Amino acid sequence: MIALRADRIFDGERIVDENLVLIDDGKIVGLEREAGARGEVLAGCTILPGLVDAHVHLTADAGAGALDRLGNLRIAAQTAGLAATRRALGATIERSLRLHLAAGVTTVRDLGDPYDAVLKWRREAPPALPTVVASGTPLTSVGGHCWGLGGEVSGPEALRAAVRERAANGADVIQVMASGGVLTPGTDTMSPQFTPEELAAAVDEAHVLGLPITAHAHALSAVRQVIDAGVDGIEHCTCLTEDGVVIDDELIEGLAGIAVCGTLGSDRSIVVPPQILEMVAKAGIGEARLQQAVRRLYDGGVRIVAGSGGGIGPAKPHGLLPATLAEYVEAGIPATAALIAGTSAAADALRVPKGRIRPGADADILVVEGDPTQDIAVLANPTIVYLAGVRLGGSAGQ
Repeated sequence: MIALRADRIFDGERIVDENLVLIDDGKIVGLEREAGARGEVLAGCTILPGLVDAHVHLTADAGAGALDRLGNLRIAAQTAGLAATRRALGATIERSLRLHLAAGVTTVRDLGDPYDAVLKWRREAPPALPTVVASGTPLTSVGGHCWGLGGEVSGPEALRAAVRERAANGADVIQVMASGGVLTPGTDTMSPQFTPEELAAAVDEAHVLGLPITAHAHALSAVRQVIDAGVDGIEHCTCLTEDGVVIDDELIEGLAGIAVCGTLGSDRSIVVPPQILEMVAKAGIGEARLQQAVRRLYDGGVRIVAGSGGGIGPAKPHGLLPATLAEYVEAGIPATAALIAGTSAAADALRVPKGRIRPGADADILVVEGDPTQDIAVLANPTIVYLAGVRLGGSAGQ
């Protein structure tokens, strides 16, 4: 039995009265109020659930052109060999996960890899790494956003077949690119990529197979399409039009029950190349617009979860989620709501027994100095991380 005592506990929803967490066999088994010396004393600290990053790309190394380079894997497999290419991908996935873990992230959802690489790696994954929920290769239109990952598909029946293929490979969730994206030249962030019939077919097939489906959507028209199709989640949900971000009360009502993952956060020490800034400006996706969309959605009562987009480029490294949550607060969302988005709400969207400090939950635990409900910035310096009840490092005051 492991006992941890801190100044406060954030249970994934609120600061609770208890200050002692009991852990046994990888699970949280109890919370108590303890005034004595029982357990490890974490003076000045807060115990909270391990963070959950609901949008990452583990096969992308956060270098320049990371997603584009993944599109060249077929050539790499032909030259270096398939086994060597898989080993290289596996090494990138594991490096990415260690960066997340160092940032206090104990669960991630991978939403786009080349040729189901993460699903294949996961079959023999080494221990002591974050839990990985994964979609496999995203479904995209011919020449659509992230087409180089191998997920091009056209027509309702072909989308159904693609969903079945992902399910057969072990996908936990289906990801569909409903609009264009910034990092794929030639795609339009302000326009849909699929017909309503195609999206309806993908959603129906996923639900028949018992899988949730989430949609990448920047365009307002694409957001409306996927709401009508019945998706379970929307990534970005920027709601772009030629006149800027447009989120009205009718749209808010349509988003009821849908988990929206706003991918804010960046490493602001990175100097972004002018060509990338130009692409972002042309797409209408600047920091201010992204913050505007997330704040409007939060104010409307939409269920917000947190995802960093980690791996797609130098300003989006793995392990970025604390910065994502800090930017949620910067956008005007209360710190407690940001913490919920990065713990319990995200865990619920991923359908995993994590993101909470309560009996029966997995003992993935983060300890930080200070109170993140008052100062979200303290998340940037994890003190201790527990993964399934196993301490992975760090130290705290005794």
